[in-house]
Amino acid sequence: MAKKIIAGSAKASRRRSRKKASAIQAKRKKEFLYRGFTMEELLAMSFDEILGILPSRARRTYLRGLNYEQQLVFDRLKEAQPGDVIRTHRRDLPIIPLFVGKTVSIYNGHEFKDVEIKPEMIGCFLGEFVINRKTPQHSGPGVGATRSSKFMPLK
Repeated sequence: MAKKIIAGSAKASRRRSRKKASAIQAKRKKEFLYRGFTMEELLAMSFDEILGILPSRARRTYLRGLNYEQQLVFDRLKEAQPGDVIRTHRRDLPIIPLFVGKTVSIYNGHEFKDVEIKPEMIGCFLGEFVINRKTPQHSGPGVGATRSSKFMPLK
């Protein structure tokens, strides 16, 4: 059998090569950076160097010293293995690179919610990831209200 030869102009072949070059490439997973440092570099830093790149509120918390309860949670998180779940009421503890990959069960005022600490959470406080307020769920207008507020105008 004879092969079919596709003849095309030079312009068409250039157009095909441009289309091929502009095709969407497979996306690479972007490497995480915190203020220009990779996760390996962050873990290799000393505690003082880490404090230098944290936001001011988190840095101030550590520089002034943790209170007794915060220190207990800090020590337990530092020594925890990746599978362990640490329960705490302390929502005001800033996250540092040592905590990444650990699971913390944080109290929201009603129940404990499990949170896996990810690299993007560095510098934030534990309580920022557990919502402790519920939005009100209102029923229909006038339910349980006075007689005058039950009036609903027709359109």
